[in-house]
Amino acid sequence: MNHQQKLINILSAGLILSMMISATGCYYDKEALLYPGSNQVVDCATISAKFSTDVSPLIAGKCATSGCHDATASGGLIFQNYTQVSSAKDRINIRAVVEKSMPSAAPLQPSEINIIKCWIESGAPNN
Repeated sequence: MNHQQKLINILSAGLILSMMISATGCYYDKEALLYPGSNQVVDCATISAKFSTDVSPLIAGKCATSGCHDATASGGLIFQNYTQVSSAKDRINIRAVVEKSMPSAAPLQPSEINIIKCWIESGAPNN
């Protein structure tokens, strides 16, 4: 076998190997299976999602607790006022609404998720 044939064999094997790795690394996840309830349609017109009366108490009771998003910021971010919460709304949406990985003790209840989701979808107003 000459040098050129060896090179072609090595390149062919590398191409086949990379195609196999690529093919096994790609798959389609179903959001509904990964994050139950995340794809449910929510009618925000029927949900009270005001910052002062709905979102702030929810954040204070579930997120801005000792050792998490309180003044010590053990959770990395402080959630004690509108500015702090609204500036983190995208991160809150991902972690609490989509992934349901926050709060770390237990995910929020569907009604609590809907409050946050509707508040964010309405533009996260300071109301």
